[in-house]
Amino acid sequence: MDIKLTNGRKIIVKNKHYYEVNIKHFQNNGFVPVDEVKKEIKKATIKDISDKVVELKPKKKKTRKKKWKI
Repeated sequence: MDIKLTNGRKIIVKNKHYYEVNIKHFQNNGFVPVDEVKKEIKKATIKDISDKVVELKPKKKKTRKKKWKI
């Protein structure tokens, strides 16, 4: 029987017996069973999005030095 483990970035599949024998090793590397990790899905509202919008500053125009004519 296999068990899926995740550290947040990647998911690996290992034998359940192997996981139980080496559980300290997996915990040190940040791996926990996928069943224990449940993410809460939050609906975004327009107010939440508008609070995070940052006003951009207008770009400054680069000035070029004028060449002298002789």
